[in-house]
Amino acid sequence: MALMKTSRRKKDLAITGQMARWYDKNTSSYRLAEMREYAALAASRTPKGGKVLEIAPGPGYLAIELAKQGFTVTGIELSQDFVEIEKRNAKEAGISVDFRQGNASKLPLPSETFDFAICSAAFKNFKDPLDALNEMHRVLTPGAWALILDMNHDATKEDIEEEVQKTGMKGFDRVFVKLSFKTFLKSGAYTKEGFESLISQTSFKSREILKSGIGFQVWLGK
Repeated sequence: MALMKTSRRKKDLAITGQMARWYDKNTSSYRLAEMREYAALAASRTPKGGKVLEIAPGPGYLAIELAKQGFTVTGIELSQDFVEIEKRNAKEAGISVDFRQGNASKLPLPSETFDFAICSAAFKNFKDPLDALNEMHRVLTPGAWALILDMNHDATKEDIEEEVQKTGMKGFDRVFVKLSFKTFLKSGAYTKEGFESLISQTSFKSREILKSGIGFQVWLGK
């Protein structure tokens, strides 16, 4: 775990192979309800039928939920294994999403294209977070919003216990997820002040950081 934290400082790490397949298999049941909540948040600040970008969509659950609501959705994911899982999940759901391989710090997308951008549970892993924020700003249309949903470095033991309880996981999977939250995920997460410091270096005009359970909702307006 210490090695993973050290490696993250040197390069962006993609979840690949068996770990990507484990994540898809073991998190879908409890995260689907959460993804519907996130999709509703996105819909509250996105024009009907607008273009939405998800950065680091993992297995693609949120992007698929957004597409179900009538948005045109693009997903940019570092892990090629996840891209393949995303495409399979979208096909099984009968939903069209443009999933592509790419890096959050250098999005392979034209400027001023999207009406909303969202990143869930991945921002703390980015090697170049300021570049990622600037890229979000670049690809958004004027007046559009971005939303980052991620863990709070100051999450308490009680916050973590409540989050693990929500997963419904048992046995080894429960122990692994709880340990992950308490160790490398928490250590890599930002405080509210950390987010404020990063955002102050960007061109976003509006910001709002709300505590939400184990993490934050970070709203950014262009």
